[in-house]
Amino acid sequence: MKRIHFTAQDLMRTRVAASIGTAAETFDSVKLLRAPDAGPAFRRWQVAVRGRLDERARPLAALLPPLGPEVDVRSLAGDSACIEEAVDRLLGAPRALLRVEFENIRFRPAHRTWARNLVDGDRETWLQVATALRACHGVAVAPYWDGVRAHLAEVRAAYVNAMAEGGVERLLKSLCGPMLRWRPPVLELEHPYEADVHLNGRGLVIAPTMFSTRRAELMHPVLDPDEAPVLAVPTVTDAVACGTLWDDTRASGVRALEDLLGRTRAAVLEAAAGGRSTTDLARRLGIFPATVSHHTSVLRKAGLVTTRREGKAVLHTVTSMGMALLEPGSRLL
Repeated sequence: MKRIHFTAQDLMRTRVAASIGTAAETFDSVKLLRAPDAGPAFRRWQVAVRGRLDERARPLAALLPPLGPEVDVRSLAGDSACIEEAVDRLLGAPRALLRVEFENIRFRPAHRTWARNLVDGDRETWLQVATALRACHGVAVAPYWDGVRAHLAEVRAAYVNAMAEGGVERLLKSLCGPMLRWRPPVLELEHPYEADVHLNGRGLVIAPTMFSTRRAELMHPVLDPDEAPVLAVPTVTDAVACGTLWDDTRASGVRALEDLLGRTRAAVLEAAAGGRSTTDLARRLGIFPATVSHHTSVLRKAGLVTTRREGKAVLHTVTSMGMALLEPGSRLL
């Protein structure tokens, strides 16, 4: 059991966030995929996604210890809804933050040397994690993100309405259930470890989550003790709560596009939607520049991308026909 102690000042400074961020949701989705049974609410999603990541998920899976504390991906990658912003922040995480985040993690023996390279800031090792994060996001989260974001927005709106009608205490009461109990001035969390957390006037940030299902988690800003902790609250507890999410048309569209073009070529086309150089596409997708050049050449001959030189860089842009292919439910598919 964890107990969060509020003062009057903490109640005044408590607020709600949109989400814990797409990177943290992606990490939670990998944990959920590894679960023997994600429960009825996620069964369709698990069946649709499992097996499509293969070895690409291994670096993220290596960050999951069998016991004890887990890596706080939100602290490392932020709460951005954009996966590329999250990856950039992850790759730029301060060494001091890495040491604090990793010092109490019980990695499996086979992963300890690899994890030590992460703590030491080894660029190649972190690029492996970044590549895995993009891949897992692209398969497990991105096809459903519009629906997930809408669901989280509805939950956040309900939180805000509760605060508007009855203040923060009404909100805290509305969170109560199997995982949380509000016993003024203490919010109790079901947790395997005993702890008393005093907010000391910082307040609390309450963030709804989608792919975290086991329990509410309290995330501490380890490098800034004056910043408010974040309480990640699971929002899905039954099949009805997210039954329509797994019908998202983008999921079937992504699979159809991969069937048509091949997984890597489809990824190149999608990543080039905003205009990218060969080097940028290679970095974002974790493949060699020569591989990017091969795929963009095929896409260009098919009329799906255009290519032009800007200084020393070669810039690829998706054509209107290519954009039509990327549209959910495209008739071209």
